Amino acid sequence: MEAQPHATAPADSPALGSLAVQPLLTAEFDADPGAVYRRLRATYGPVAPVGLMGVPVWLVLDYREVLEVLKNESQWRRDVRYWRARAQGELPYDWPLLAGYEVRQMMFMDDEEHRAARRTHHAALRPFQDAKSPVGWELRQAVARYADELVALLAAESGRTGHCDLGAQYTRPLLLMVTTKLFGCPVDLGDELVMDLWRMLDGGPDAGPATGRALAAFTRLAAHRRARPGDDLTSYLMLADPDLDDEQLGRELFMNAVYLNDITGNMVLNTLLEVLRGNATVRRSLSAGQLGETVNRAALANPPVANMCFRFAARDVRLGGFWIRAGDIVSPSAAAAHQDLLAIGSSTMVGSTVSTRAHLGWGAGPHQCPSAARELGALIVSTAVGRVFDHFAQAELTLPPDQLPWRSGPVVRGLKVLPVRYALSPDAPVLHRPDPGLLPAVPHQESQARGLLAALRRLMPGGRKES
Repeated sequence: MEAQPHATAPADSPALGSLAVQPLLTAEFDADPGAVYRRLRATYGPVAPVGLMGVPVWLVLDYREVLEVLKNESQWRRDVRYWRARAQGELPYDWPLLAGYEVRQMMFMDDEEHRAARRTHHAALRPFQDAKSPVGWELRQAVARYADELVALLAAESGRTGHCDLGAQYTRPLLLMVTTKLFGCPVDLGDELVMDLWRMLDGGPDAGPATGRALAAFTRLAAHRRARPGDDLTSYLMLADPDLDDEQLGRELFMNAVYLNDITGNMVLNTLLEVLRGNATVRRSLSAGQLGETVNRAALANPPVANMCFRFAARDVRLGGFWIRAGDIVSPSAAAAHQDLLAIGSSTMVGSTVSTRAHLGWGAGPHQCPSAARELGALIVSTAVGRVFDHFAQAELTLPPDQLPWRSGPVVRGLKVLPVRYALSPDAPVLHRPDPGLLPAVPHQESQARGLLAALRRLMPGGRKES
């Protein structure tokens, strides 16, 4: 930063709205976003003006400047009400990315309101974070068990050798099963969840309706759990803050579902991809048994959130080569910042364990992913990745890495599919199919998980419809 706290932009400095910006989301960006970031950096420096679905935005490219935006909460606000263009009615009425930002929950709060919401989340998540607590132990067992069940299901449906999609047939159903258990969801809330979260994040034409459907589903869940509390995150959030009504609780669950399903799911798939594509540093850490380091290295190479949540300038300030005016919108790019960090560090930083922890996969600053949620997410990613390499004797990509299809939207860059040719190890789990009449009674939550697994079988590619 190069400005005094209350500096004012010079009158002759270009305003964001006056610049002829090029759209960010182009065919070139879909194919190779890294090349676009390099070109923007060469043209503009650490900060570049871009067009995002018809709206001008400052894109922050360099690691130092991204950290400044993430860490300085007094200058860079998360509350969408600071956005001048929105306040003055200058946005297209149907701008698809606005729907998610209008959901008032912890991610889009500032100062004490935000800190109070984080305390509530810490209190609600703490029992699951503690491996010695009954619910923490049970969740860890459930994540591993769900992963084993999905591998066993894969073997039953596709054989112990063959082809599969580690996205549709493993990662996405695993995260949906974990969400169902952690949130205490009735099974009928599950099927609609992931696609609507994708639609909201990717800013498609139906982002608004998708956001509304997801919020309605989580509000119903809040009401359901208020009437029937249990050992789940929804009930613990109510205990941590009894003043939360069903609508506000639904908003917080919505935010948690985005992170748990999409962001954590991307981290699982990106880690698997970096290993399968032969990323040397990632493979070295995996071979050494350092699974957490494997995840860190993969997140540095390919962060699960490419461009992080918008910030809004509280006052005029100079950033990079431009004056950012109060109320301007800024998008800090984790993907571009990592590219910059790797270029600066070259071989010395990539090889350092400390440097890999500099990745922005969990964010940074006051709004970074809460530590309890971050540890829970890391547990899920490590378990999901570790179970694949425990059970697969062989796995190789069936497409060249540069031909894999991506969801390359304004926020995430996530794999649509991760197709592999595989061979399961001899001790990989087997799916047994006992006579339903001989099954013993099972606890309600376990019955929910089995019901969800059956529903997922029908949704998976090649899954058989059951009569």
